[in-house]
Amino acid sequence: MPVKIRLQRHGKKGKPFYWIVAADARAKRDGRYLEKIGTYNPNTNPATIDLDVDGAVKWLQNGAQPTDTAKGILSYKGALLKNHLAGGVRKGALTEEQAEEKFKAWLEEKENKVSTKEEKLAKAQAEAKAKALEAEKAVNEARIAAATPEVEEAVEATEEVEALETAAEEGAAAADTEVAEEKKAE
Repeated sequence: MPVKIRLQRHGKKGKPFYWIVAADARAKRDGRYLEKIGTYNPNTNPATIDLDVDGAVKWLQNGAQPTDTAKGILSYKGALLKNHLAGGVRKGALTEEQAEEKFKAWLEEKENKVSTKEEKLAKAQAEAKAKALEAEKAVNEARIAAATPEVEEAVEATEEVEALETAAEEGAAAADTEVAEEKKAE
């Protein structure tokens, strides 16, 4: 029975979530599997991968062939390296302790790279947020500055209208007085 290490899709539309499984090559993509050896969530940045490295190495040593994507994930988590080192131990090129030391050194280096990337992403996100805040402040200041002349113009226009109304009332009062004086004179 040919065995493949592949991804089995779960999650909802547009938000995929994958199980990393060892399955019969003839089984459906999301069908029966022999063993679940991990999960892969590409929705996070960086992608979240949980993998049973020893289980993956066991399947690789038994002849399971990973798909291209699964091979990338296994390589990223070190399962392929551990399988390679186990092959060296079987051949006598390395001792078990040397292989374990090399694997631990590789894991530490990988963890440093991942933490550096996470720090860079957090820093970039903070900078983007700061730039957005500055841009928003600039837009608000421009809006206030643009609104200030309009407000002043509106106040001046209101004062002019009030002055005209006052003048019209005074003119009407003067006209009423003249009309009243003319009536008295008659």
